[in-house]
Order: sequence, then C-alpha cells, then structure tokens
Amino acid sequence: MFGDLFEEDFSFISNNHCGKGKKSKPRDSEPPAPRDVTNLSGIKNQGGTCYLNSLLQTLLFTPEFREALFSLGPEELGTLDDSSKPDAKVRIIPLQLQRLFAQLLLLDQQAASTTDLTESFGWNSHEEMRQHDVQELNRILFSALETSLVGTSGHDLINRLYHGIVVNQIVCKECKNISERQEDFLDLTVAVKGVAGLEEALWNMYVEEEYFENENLYRCGACDKLVEASKSAKLRKLPPFLTISLLRFNFDFEKCERYKETSCYTFPIQINLRPFCEQTEMDDSEYMYELFSVIIHKGGCYGGHYHVYIRDVDELGNWQLQEEEDRLIEDKALRDTENAKEIENPLAVLKGILSEEESKQIPVDQLGQKLLEKKGVSWNKKYRKQYGALRKYLQNHPQIFQFSPDENKVGLKEKHKLPFKSDSRGQDLQSPPQKNGVQWNSEKEPTRLRDSSAGCHWFDLNDSKVQPIKEKDIEKQFQGKESAYMLFYRKSQLKRPHEARGNPRYQIPEHLLNEMNAANTELQKKRAECDSANNGIDLHLHLSSCYKFHKGALHPSRTWKESVVDLTIDRRKTLGDLRQSVFQMLESWEGDMILSIAKPLPAGLHLYQILDGDELTLDGVGLADGADIFVWNGKEVGGTKVMTGPDHEPVVINILRLAEYNEGGKGQHFTESQHVFSCSTKLGDLRRALAPSGGIILKNGSGPDKEAKNWEVFREEDMKETVKSVGLTDGCSVLILDSHDQSFVNVSSGNLTAFTYDISWLQVKNFCRTDDEEQHVKITATIETVSSVI
Repeated sequence: MFGDLFEEDFSFISNNHCGKGKKSKPRDSEPPAPRDVTNLSGIKNQGGTCYLNSLLQTLLFTPEFREALFSLGPEELGTLDDSSKPDAKVRIIPLQLQRLFAQLLLLDQQAASTTDLTESFGWNSHEEMRQHDVQELNRILFSALETSLVGTSGHDLINRLYHGIVVNQIVCKECKNISERQEDFLDLTVAVKGVAGLEEALWNMYVEEEYFENENLYRCGACDKLVEASKSAKLRKLPPFLTISLLRFNFDFEKCERYKETSCYTFPIQINLRPFCEQTEMDDSEYMYELFSVIIHKGGCYGGHYHVYIRDVDELGNWQLQEEEDRLIEDKALRDTENAKEIENPLAVLKGILSEEESKQIPVDQLGQKLLEKKGVSWNKKYRKQYGALRKYLQNHPQIFQFSPDENKVGLKEKHKLPFKSDSRGQDLQSPPQKNGVQWNSEKEPTRLRDSSAGCHWFDLNDSKVQPIKEKDIEKQFQGKESAYMLFYRKSQLKRPHEARGNPRYQIPEHLLNEMNAANTELQKKRAECDSANNGIDLHLHLSSCYKFHKGALHPSRTWKESVVDLTIDRRKTLGDLRQSVFQMLESWEGDMILSIAKPLPAGLHLYQILDGDELTLDGVGLADGADIFVWNGKEVGGTKVMTGPDHEPVVINILRLAEYNEGGKGQHFTESQHVFSCSTKLGDLRRALAPSGGIILKNGSGPDKEAKNWEVFREEDMKETVKSVGLTDGCSVLILDSHDQSFVNVSSGNLTAFTYDISWLQVKNFCRTDDEEQHVKITATIETVSSVI
C-alpha cells in the first residue's frame, strides 16, 4: 500500500536508494513564494498527500521529536551526498526527514516539497496521487523510522517518546488469582459510536469492568475450573506523548457498507489520566496532558481531505488573527478621526492657543493672528461661515472664555486652563499626569494582542496554507463531516527551554544551518532575478541626432542600429531614474534633455506627450514593455520645428489620378502616388496642394481598397473639415479629378456615377492608317456619345 516504505530487508542502508533510475522532476522556473505573515511554512500537496502533510507537521511541532532527530549526525546516518557511492552506508529516510524539517523551519518559502522524502519511501507517482489513512501511515512511518535507526543512538527514539503499556487483568472471584497480559502501544484507538467524548471512551476502556458470570464463565488456571471473574484494563505506563486515534469509520452490517460517524464527540484541551492508570499514588502532574495537535478529516469514508490544527509550543509562528488586526486598524482610524475632529473644532483650537499664553488675557485681534500662525488660515476663511465672527463666537461661550471689562481682551476661565482633550462622547478629560514637571502621554499605541498564556497559539496547517486560529475553534471539529480524526497530547510536565522559544534554529545541526543559509541566499537571488524579469521593461531610445524631419515625420538618417539604443529598466523606477540612466548612456549629450513618447507610424516616427514629473514611476505614466522614447531638446530636430501630439499625426494618403493615353481621351488605369499630410490639415489646403488649378476630390468610401466603386465626392462645404474629421486614415485613397474631368461627375448626387457606371471604353482599329498612325486606339465613350465624336 505504501510502496517499500517499511520493507525490512535493510534497503534503507543503500548505495543509491534515493531516486535510482528515476528522472528528476522538472523544477519550476519561478522561485517559490516567500512565507506569509504567519512566518510558518506549509507543505505542497503532491496530489493526494494531505494526510502525510498533516502528520509531518505534527511531528515537526513536536519539539522533542525533531530535536532527537536532529541530534543524529552524519557519522551515524551518513550524508545524502554519499548516497551514490558504492560502499556508502546512508540512512535515507531520517536524512530526508531532517532536511525537510530544516526547510520547514528555516527556508523562506510558502510551502516545502515532500518529493525527496516520498522518493526515499520508494513511492511512485501513482502512490503520491492515492490518499491513504493517516492513522495507518502514523504506524507505518514510525516502523520505518525504527528500522532505519537500528544501530544508531536514535534506535529507541520512537519508543522513548510514544511507547506506553496497557495491562489487561482477569481476577478470579474464588481464589483471587490475577491473570494479566501486557500490550505495548504507540497510539490508542478509542470508540466514537455511542460515546459522548474522549473521557467517556477512556472510562469505558480502563475503568469499567467486564464480568464473566452465569453461562459466560472463565476457566481459572489456579482453580482449574470455570469460575466467575472480572476483566479490566489499565494504563500501566504513560508515554511523554499520547496519540489517540478516533474510530470515525465503521461498517454497517445491515447495509453492508462503510460509513463515517459524524456525531458529536468532545475532547478536552487538558486531561487528567489518573482514573485510567494502574498506579494512582503519584502527583497529579504525572497524569496531566495537554492537547497540541488535532488532525481533521473532511469528507466521507471513501475519500476526503486532511488538515491539522497545531499548537505552536515554541512560538515559532507569528500568531495574529485577521479580525484582531482589523480591530486594531479600526481603533487607530477611530482615534485619528477623533483627533481630526478635535483639531477641526474651533473651541479646542482656541483653548489650546490661550492655554499656551503666559498672560491671563490677550487682545482678541492678537488671538486671531495666533490662530492664523497656528493653522495657516484665518478665522474668517476657515470658521466664519459656520460659526460667525470670532468675537461673537467667544461671547457665545461664556462658560469657557472670560473677557476684560472693555471686552478687548479674552482669556480662559481658571478651570479650563489645562490642556484640553475630548473623548468620543465630547466630554472633557483630565490632562495626562505629570511627573517631575514633565507631562507624560498616557495614550500609547496598543500592543499586539497575544493569547493570555504563552505557547497557546494555534494554527490551521492546510497543505500550503497556514493561518492562525483561536483555541475555541477546535470545538468546531467535535462533529460533522469535517471533524477530528487523530488527537495528540503531550505531558504537561514537558517544559521547553527559554532559548528555544521563538528560535527556529534551535538544535539544528551546523551542516543543515549552512545548507539552509545557502538555499535562502540562492532563493533571494532568484527572486531578485525573477522580480527584475517580471518588472523589467525594454525601452527603445531614439536619438534626435540620428533623425531628420522629412515629409511630416521623423526618419532615421542612419541605420536603425545606429539610431536606436535599447535600455532595460525596472518599471517601478521613476522618470528621474530613467533620465539619469539615459544621461549615463549618452555621456556626450549637452543641453536640455526632453523625453517624449514616440510611435512608429506608416509616415514615420511621430512624437506624443513629453514625459514630465521625475517623481512618477514608469508604470504610473503608462510606459509598457517595448515603448519608444525620443530623446531631444523639445523644440527642433535638425533645425526643423517638430509638431507633436495626436492632433498633428501624419497620415499617408494614396493619391489617384486618371492616366492619359492619348490626346483628348482617358484611359481606364490610375496613376498612384503617396502623400503625407497632418491629420489637422484642412481639405481646402489639401486640394490646393494637389490640384492648384482646381478640381474635385473624391474619397473611396469603401476604405483603402482603390478597386472598389463606392467613390464619394467631397463637397465645397467639406473643405473646412480636417483630414481626421472626414475619416481619412493611413492607406485611404483619394481620387483627384482636374477641372476638365468634372463632366464625369454627378455633383448633385455626390457620387461618381458617370465615371464608374456609365463610362465605357471603345477600342478603335485603324484600317486606313499610315505608318505614323497607331493601329489600335482606346477612347472614352458613353451611351450618349455620338458616332461623329468617335
């Protein structure tokens, strides 16, 4: 079921046990995410290994177990580096477990991988995808570890921590002879069905007696006959760590199917095992146990998911519940709001000013001046609209302010001379106490809330995800489809050394510390590289000295390689950083440096907005990967003033004219040329440039396809419109008809009807020609053309 996890042929001492004959799994290109706010590492699920992950986390957070494992050095276990050597004796499973624990404690990653460990078990990918029972895995893993550690100082590691003894006794009612049988255990299996909780189940197992009587008698060896007797069991030896497996899964013999027992089953955080023990004369502390791990199963008897609640005994994690963080943030926001209200309250401001004055009263005008100095704004501008004139406001609060007889001066009444603060209900508070003439601020930032007792921080470790929980959340796992499945208790007498608290490096061997330090350094390097790759953008810098302004756009005067410089920079850097980088690249640059967004258009390079505001980030101004930046003085290029912005975008237009074939006739072909105009050019200016002697302009309404027949005439009133407003874009075709071509156009309809539909072409063959005359001639003709014209 579990591969060769616990084969007893000592294959655990191998010359290449780990990964022999296997192809290494591809590594992710991106480095793993760092740990989250809890500062604890989860474990990746390989597909069906949540049960393994829950058990491994429990063992990790059993400090005595991990420290006993770490105490076994390379001289006893060998090293993973030697696993390929023919004669090397390498104990793969404990070495991989050591390494995994070190990664979980020290490696800055959100979740560790168990691939190397499961390969040391001999598991294949099929085994990694199958989910098994965590109670069975617990026994098999302990068996495999015991086998792996034979011949080392850790040969008794499992027994030392988990071994206990149950004694079963049968007492003869006649001769009082006691027949007993001892049973060793590493975990106790207790009933769930029909039982209210753990304590009741233990009472039924180790306090209640079973009687042999009536027809069910016991044969006593001493009496050599059937007698009445009583049978009972007691815990003879308690282990430091007590593992309890709950029998959640049962078989219904009537329905012939398995089912999961989901009824309520309670278990205490602390339990006294004295009533269940054979020897009860010791101090209570010898029998007290504390819960520190609960493995939870969610689902039914044929599948589901495991996760684990764990008490962080050594306080290695950062335990801070989100709701408490939210409450602290809300409290701070409330205090800030109250402070803001107090500051905006003119009563508090005026009392504050007058309290600072040595003289009892000051002129009202001087009070207004001091308010201006303190707040940076006058009374009339800030408060007059809401509270009226300053003098009137002071007079409306005679219980606080006291005027001189002539009412030109004002001061505070005696009881209001202490610094004033207001609580959330608007009530006056006494000023903070003073000590040795120094005023102490009693309002300190609240300290982070912690559990009342040290080491009572609980976490939910759910594969890669780790989050803090409250101790009372354990009660939610008493019943239901998601409920407790295994319980782990530790003796209350087991106290942790002070230096272990909050110290994940405690008792980890030097070689593993070095390995983890090197791995963290490599992780930081990879994250920096990945971060740079993810946030790095390539910019194309176009240098003005390598460009000329020609036909409405910028064109390189040299090769592209000489005209453009590529620069890679972090998008989170500022425009100031970009400018500094460009200065460093162009050491010979003199004068002002302006950076403008550029865009290659069919007409050439065009400039848009200037990048301004050196404190802004590149991402903030919208610079994307592959952006073009033009570096210039902001005025001219090669002595020519350059118009920038979307209103001056150059547009390439195809200009079509009718091709002349003979004198007095037209051919059906076009002559075509490309012209560049600014999109803000008026159509009238375009006509004057293309048809100075007058003519008609037609646009191909079907788009750039000049073969289409949907030609539209620009009317005289359109001449005030711009190229952009009439929809002329790059590649659009415009037909120019000179004045003598206008007979082909039905101007009233706005369409080139005569030219495109009514005109036909006649090919005339000359049979009477002389040598200098053409044999074939094409002439224009319509249905209205008379033969004399032909």
